[in-house]
Amino acid sequence: MVMQRRARSPEAKLRRAEDLLEAARGLAAARGGVRHITLASVTEAAGLHPSAVRRYFDSKEELLLELAERGWRQWHESLAARLVGTRGLAPEGVAAVVAATLAAQPLLCDLLTHVPLSLEGDVCIERAHRYKTNTFAVYDAIVDDLTAASTMTSAQVQDLITVALGLTANLWQISHPTPTLAELYAQHPRWGHIALDFEPRLTRLLQATATGLATVET
Repeated sequence: MVMQRRARSPEAKLRRAEDLLEAARGLAAARGGVRHITLASVTEAAGLHPSAVRRYFDSKEELLLELAERGWRQWHESLAARLVGTRGLAPEGVAAVVAATLAAQPLLCDLLTHVPLSLEGDVCIERAHRYKTNTFAVYDAIVDDLTAASTMTSAQVQDLITVALGLTANLWQISHPTPTLAELYAQHPRWGHIALDFEPRLTRLLQATATGLATVET
């Protein structure tokens, strides 16, 4: 592979950073999740020297946290587009929209496990602060959009999103097992989490949650 020259201009540096992020996205999709990628594999896929990544990201955690932050924005954009012109949406409909738009962001679904586990705690405080600031702003926008489009209150929507994030982080990993676990489940069908259908189950559980939340005084 031909290594690219060191970036000199701000535009070239930005392009190099985007190349690294795009390489990480591709590797995560090809290898079954972000836990299987390394900085070395990312720089190789981007056509950069292994030492070059430090000029753009301090660590793999910072690179992946950037992808998570962008994933939140992409989720909101998808959700907002689904809700255009919608008013009076019932709780079950709200849950369906949340589930469908989350499932359409597989990288974010994967990263939702890793962000609280390691990513946001293993970067510098300035980067963690920026991540929190930007994602909480997106979270607020998501809550506002869902509240405006539905019969649910803001408090009910916030609780639904809390449940959605937790379920997504768990169910995504269970329904995308490692090769070792996939082989184990094939040997022991009773343990066969590989058969778990992510989006339908997420939708069903969120609809039950939303229906229950709609009966609670807030």
